[in-house]
Amino acid sequence: MRILGIDPGLERTGYGVIDVPAGAPPQLVEAGVIRTRTTDPLAGRLMEIASGLAAVLAEFKPETVAVEELYSHYKHPRTAILMGHARGIALVTAAQAGVEVVSYPATNVKKSLLGSGHAAKEQVQRTIQGLFRLKSPPEPPDVADALAVALCHAYRTSRVALAARKAFAPGLAASRAKSV
Repeated sequence: MRILGIDPGLERTGYGVIDVPAGAPPQLVEAGVIRTRTTDPLAGRLMEIASGLAAVLAEFKPETVAVEELYSHYKHPRTAILMGHARGIALVTAAQAGVEVVSYPATNVKKSLLGSGHAAKEQVQRTIQGLFRLKSPPEPPDVADALAVALCHAYRTSRVALAARKAFAPGLAASRAKSV
């Protein structure tokens, strides 16, 4: 199974492609970020995100796209609205490509990966670094978040999720299996 995880953002949209082979731990295929310029008009920025995601979808042909849901705080409603634009573009671009789209709240993503729904971004980065045996944490954090969303979907849907978890993080597999 191939999964594209997306962490939508107007300035930076993180993406991560993983393969989940039967009976083996997930494998990192590609990860990166689509950047837009804050000085460009909103419509142009959204087109840039759509174009970048369409290219990723065409090149890597995922079976599923997992997108992080919006998190909003009453003190920052404008941020949620702007992120909603980027999230909408991600959903439409994946749907236009004919790919199944699923969404997960950030707290569920973190809980499935770290056992806590309120982990810091640095914890997500370090966990992704360790799971994929990277030399350094993914930068910017949006890349790690996108990979975390993809892994969350893999853990929730794969029939071999428990086996993959045992191979990926032996000491945590039993405790996480109950929370997912």
